[in-house]
Amino acid sequence: MAVVTIENVDIVFGDNLAQTLPLMDKGHTRDDIIGMTGDVVGVQNANIEVNEGEICVLMGLSGSGKSTLLRAINGLNKIARGRCLVRDGDTMVDIAECDETKLRHMRTHRVSMVFQSFALMPWLTVLENVAFGLEMQGMPKTERLIKAREQLKMVSLDQWADKKPDELSGGMRQRVGLARAFAMDTDVLLMDEPFSALDPLIRSQLQDELIELQKRLNKTIIFVSHDLDEALKIGTKIAIMESAKIIQEDAPEQIVLNPATEYVEKFVAHTNPLNVLRGNSLMTHIKELASTDDKVVIDDSTWLEIKEGKLISVQGAQGELPVVRWTSDTVIEDVAENTVFIAPSSIAMRDAVEIRYHSNHVIVLEKNEQCVGILTDHNFYHALLGKHFGRDTEAA
Repeated sequence: MAVVTIENVDIVFGDNLAQTLPLMDKGHTRDDIIGMTGDVVGVQNANIEVNEGEICVLMGLSGSGKSTLLRAINGLNKIARGRCLVRDGDTMVDIAECDETKLRHMRTHRVSMVFQSFALMPWLTVLENVAFGLEMQGMPKTERLIKAREQLKMVSLDQWADKKPDELSGGMRQRVGLARAFAMDTDVLLMDEPFSALDPLIRSQLQDELIELQKRLNKTIIFVSHDLDEALKIGTKIAIMESAKIIQEDAPEQIVLNPATEYVEKFVAHTNPLNVLRGNSLMTHIKELASTDDKVVIDDSTWLEIKEGKLISVQGAQGELPVVRWTSDTVIEDVAENTVFIAPSSIAMRDAVEIRYHSNHVIVLEKNEQCVGILTDHNFYHALLGKHFGRDTEAA
């Protein structure tokens, strides 16, 4: 179910909309329009839909329009043309058409925001900062302080409740910003490069914490970043922007495997495959393996026994081999080295490599209880050498 829908949105900074919009429609570039009208095109013809529980990452270089688009979702940037629909209960509200009362309601009950520079009020305590949004909602003081303290505990800062922001490190202050946003219990959370000002180690830690919090809270998050590794790590959807336009929107793995333009291809050229590729992109398909009757040959001494697409057993030179079905909760070190791992085809490459390092055998992949392929060292080497990446220029 869509929670945020952006339809044909244009954002222009300047006073000459009557001249600028027709020029945009005729295909003039941002530079052309600056020279002709003095207006700056912030976003042009943006279309994107974000569903409930998704983390959609807007990314691009500085000046690409990603933060400009994000800030239109809560009305901080005025939309010149198009619609920005945000779910409010059973209805979709067009932020571009809201009066002051409705916009205030949407900002305090439906959309909250985490800023790059933390945006904490230095004269308030940590607890009071977290409770500030609840005060704007009209919640009584005792109730809002109790709820704010609960949110601080969630981000492991409850012992710092009575401190002032300047007594906290950068990472701790950003946790306060997260707690404040989560305390408001809005459906949509906007995050404008929230971790970019932090040291790499702290940034990675907060990314992990956000992922864990999202598993519990299931918010709809729209996140701005210029860091592809960050986008691939946290995003369920990525929209890449260039010169005010969204030029590709897709799942992280598809962005890497099938870049739509040369610009996107350059973005993904140095991507770490461990962070994005999954088994179904890496595997040797079961149909590519030699087979006789119900046996699918892996190598000279190992084969799979398959009936009606389902794996029955894995056989070796000395008889049937032990198998274990891997899940994200599996402790790999507790499994005997001679065991064959069976994993879902969606397994991340990083997890698959860890399994292969521990096991003496290939990894067998399944989807919907059907055996679909295997992962061998060759598949991993192929990915690490970047053979999966690149744009199909003939198809483009």
